[in-house]
Amino acid sequence: MKLIIDHLKEKFITGLFVVIPVGITIFILTFLFNFADGILGSYLDTLFGLITHHELHIPGLGMITGAVVIYLTGILATNVLGNQFLKLGDDVLSRIPLVKSIYSSSKQLIKVFKEGKTSYRRAVFVEWPRPGVRAIGFVTAEVERDGIGLVVVYVPTMPNPTSGFALFFREDEVSDCGMTVEEAVKFVVSGGMVVP
Repeated sequence: MKLIIDHLKEKFITGLFVVIPVGITIFILTFLFNFADGILGSYLDTLFGLITHHELHIPGLGMITGAVVIYLTGILATNVLGNQFLKLGDDVLSRIPLVKSIYSSSKQLIKVFKEGKTSYRRAVFVEWPRPGVRAIGFVTAEVERDGIGLVVVYVPTMPNPTSGFALFFREDEVSDCGMTVEEAVKFVVSGGMVVP
């Protein structure tokens, strides 16, 4: 009897460790699909209801419509007239008080992702916010002030790595953290749970 219980317990625990990551992955993908589909899907459902006088929901139509809108925006942004129109919209959004801060932050974040690896040269450890405490930072530039070579290190905050601090350190004050830039970004975004 004990052998049967041990066997069941071992197989159950092994199965649990297989099912949980798969279940979490399916949950997250379902959430992302429903979220992305729901952005335009709810408007399309209302529009179809007005036209046909029947409730109609087509799963995935919101995502397809969103992809088409993004594609058409890309076409618009790559021609001269469309580019001027987008610059005008950019100028308008940059003048609205609350919208301005959100819009400019989003644009800066997209610029960082668009530039890719060139934005962060290397991942390093720095002593911050006090001596004895190490934080992960990303070297973004090297400058010279008063004849002293300094490195600019961007230290992101968790859980929002798009905000952080740009700090100046002497080269001897930064040390290699043993992670690539991609690994360090994953570490920061995961809140320290993904340690390479």
